[in-house]
Amino acid sequence: MGKATRPLRVAIVGSGPSGFYTAERLQQTEGLEVEIDMFERLPTPFGLVRVGVAPDHQKIKSVTKQYEAVADHPGYRLLGCVEFGTHITREDLRRHYDAVVYAVGAAADRRLGIPGEELKGSHPATEFVAWYNGHPDHKDLEYEVQNTERVVVVGNGNVAMDVARMLSRSHADLQKTDMADHALEVLAQSTVREVVVLGRRGPVQAAFTGPEVKELGELEGVDIVVHADEIELDDASREALENGPKSQQKIYETLREFAERPPGDASRRIVLRFLASPVALHGDERVEKVVIARNRLESDDSGALRARQTDQVEEIEAGMVLRAVGYRGVPLKDVPFDERAGTIPNERGRLRDLDTGEPLAGEYVVGWIKRGPSGVIGTNRADARETVAELLEDLEAGRLGGAEAPSAEAVDALLAERECTPMTFEQWRSIDAHERERGSWSDRPRVKLTSLDEMRQIASAVASGGD
Repeated sequence: MGKATRPLRVAIVGSGPSGFYTAERLQQTEGLEVEIDMFERLPTPFGLVRVGVAPDHQKIKSVTKQYEAVADHPGYRLLGCVEFGTHITREDLRRHYDAVVYAVGAAADRRLGIPGEELKGSHPATEFVAWYNGHPDHKDLEYEVQNTERVVVVGNGNVAMDVARMLSRSHADLQKTDMADHALEVLAQSTVREVVVLGRRGPVQAAFTGPEVKELGELEGVDIVVHADEIELDDASREALENGPKSQQKIYETLREFAERPPGDASRRIVLRFLASPVALHGDERVEKVVIARNRLESDDSGALRARQTDQVEEIEAGMVLRAVGYRGVPLKDVPFDERAGTIPNERGRLRDLDTGEPLAGEYVVGWIKRGPSGVIGTNRADARETVAELLEDLEAGRLGGAEAPSAEAVDALLAERECTPMTFEQWRSIDAHERERGSWSDRPRVKLTSLDEMRQIASAVASGGD
């Protein structure tokens, strides 16, 4: 396997950054002949680059040019509109491919576990992000931003920063982005004047990156508020800051600069809170108030700083709460899954049986479903390199048993039998071109299609050879 007479057949489940970096690494392996089929549930590839990266971060989205080069490589196929567990199973993949790589990301959100979390107006930030980015599964969600002046965002990672920014930017600014049209229409009627972002730990422990927090301070017509007493450092945090990376020190300098700004009179403002956690949401039918507890940092047995609630609480009015406290993976049918970690059990990307710990030859994992939701897009490249190294080691050692039916034709026949017509990368390119053309009419990067039927209609013209 791996030679011209018998290329290595690899299935990659998921078409986000980790999936494409895995394909890229395999393609770049000297002396390896490889055929890659990439399975995607949606008609559109690129995962969170399309439906997770903020609409006003077009430079980050330009990474898709690298993925397009991967797709142009001989032996690569995108099979869009193919759902794992429905159209194709784990058993199918093991039969038709020499190796399977799961690159499905982490699609679910973590819960707060507090009273009132189920009230109307309490939402996961994951769905809100997918909604304004035009994910077909979430396009019909409703957010009543027209009837509230304050939104509370729980969490202090980059997702929380993105959400705060999208709620605070002017409509004129948002109209220059590729935000979904339905979200633009709703946010144009927003009455939100204040976004409060709650971080349970201190500023040194914040998970957001420097550029993300600095960008908040540059928003036109938005005041940034940081309470000086909430960014005062205890001895342990001061030591961590002094011995930590320069990027962390720059973040703290930015927060200090925000705290020193004189009060402004902008029409909107973002308030960054630290050492503060929601402990309850109150309201008759929907969220009306958020109860917030002050925290203090304490060292645990390992020396790590943990947030501990004090008996000091406050209550603020808010009409909507968005929890951005992390993603977690979702189990795949018949694939081992660690419920506690929210990941597929693995060692350096090689799947392991959850009960015995034994490696499962020929099956691998990459990205957030491998390591948890950490890092930025580029982090997935090194992660993919590690996983591919394990795969190639198994190939060299003869641990890959080899597929029973290693051919693209056999896979196509199987999908046809199950009445599934895959979407190709060329068909995605037709959707891409259509969206970009629509965007050019209003000086926008693109106008996204959010209807699966519309996408299929555009793609069918390519399949039939039409315009």
